[in-house]
Amino acid sequence: MPTHEGPGRAMARLTDTIFARASGAVQAAVAVLRLSGPGSGALLAALAGGLPPARRASLRRLRDAAGEVLDQALVLWFPGPASYSGEDCGELHLHGGAAVVSAVEAALLALGARPAEPGEFTRRAFLNGRMDLTQAEAVADLVAAETDGQRRQALRQADGALGQLYGGWSERLTRLLAQQEAAIEFEMDDLPTDLGARARQAAAVLRAEMAAHLQDGHRGERLREGVSVAIVGAPNAGKSSLLNALVGRDAAIVSAQPGTTRDVVECRLVLAGVPVTLADTAGLREASDLIEQEGVRRALDRAAGSDLLLAAFEAGAPPDAATLAALAAAERALVIGTKCDLLPAPENLAGHVVLPTSVRTRDGLGPLLAALERAAIQLAGLAEAPSLTRSRHRAALGEALARLEEGEQARLPELAAEGFRSALLALGRLTGRVEVEQVLDAVFRDFCIGK
Repeated sequence: MPTHEGPGRAMARLTDTIFARASGAVQAAVAVLRLSGPGSGALLAALAGGLPPARRASLRRLRDAAGEVLDQALVLWFPGPASYSGEDCGELHLHGGAAVVSAVEAALLALGARPAEPGEFTRRAFLNGRMDLTQAEAVADLVAAETDGQRRQALRQADGALGQLYGGWSERLTRLLAQQEAAIEFEMDDLPTDLGARARQAAAVLRAEMAAHLQDGHRGERLREGVSVAIVGAPNAGKSSLLNALVGRDAAIVSAQPGTTRDVVECRLVLAGVPVTLADTAGLREASDLIEQEGVRRALDRAAGSDLLLAAFEAGAPPDAATLAALAAAERALVIGTKCDLLPAPENLAGHVVLPTSVRTRDGLGPLLAALERAAIQLAGLAEAPSLTRSRHRAALGEALARLEEGEQARLPELAAEGFRSALLALGRLTGRVEVEQVLDAVFRDFCIGK
């Protein structure tokens, strides 16, 4: 979305009629051109010889200004405000050939339309009140969704799950701010004397709800961006073989020579609808070679930054100190005993149940995948309550919590009101709706001032 325009320029661009290929750049049987803006109806009428009935597909011959036939296409007309962007909109379902699309785009340019900028249709939908910012972000997430879990999360957010939650909090915060403002401005009027205390009590309840929502273990971000899993262990512990077995292809080089893996090898897979990035790392040991030393450093960094650690050790051999240290530092880990076709693995290690596996016989791979799926669901599974999906949400909500606590603990009523007002502004940044008039409306509606 454009973010650096002045308000005058931004408003001027809202009067433009824009178009873009909604079906993407890949050649296909059908290409869809979408139009939005005040001139959409006139453009459709000029190309198609008249406007079709609203929201009904109509087969028309499209002609340019010189009367040349460009294509025979389905034309749809969506008068605003009941459209995606809230403006007059149209769609042209063309044959997908590049020459056809180019000719129609040239005709639209000649009629005064301009190509849309990235995200401009959704930006107009937000500016016209068709969706809030969380829903607009969900549109992008839905387009980019690669897994079933990502699709479900994006659909819930697009349906307004997050916006409704934050909107409800904003309404409650508006009411308690109105109570605090009334206690200050109209203390001599016939109003309850405990308005300030009521506001602080309501603020404490609201703050507890917001804090619980914020402490969600980053589920939404993990589902949107993927769960990070790192395989660590000593050289020749079977890490690369394990990676290849889990992803079903030869992604990492396997060799009997220790120190073969020097860099992090990443593979993507989907477990229980959750995207997972699985990383094979260099064997943990005291290395004399500079390149291997860098590989070990990267392995330790990846282990420290991963959501889940797979600590692999060769069955029948004592695990090395470096692997045990990484295991001890991990918040969540699975311990895997490899090469169990040769020697049995212990049942427990450092307080963890050992999952015995053999890549050669494929014994234990099923239980390991099941354990990985359970961990992925716990880390990023869909919760009943809507989840935060972006760092922007987390930052704004953290700011609202801090300001709300300041207002709740302030000794002076004016400072309490300022804290509540700042919290309301931070909540408004989540949805993109910040309206000072809401506070005034609540004051006059709830307390009948002006008697």
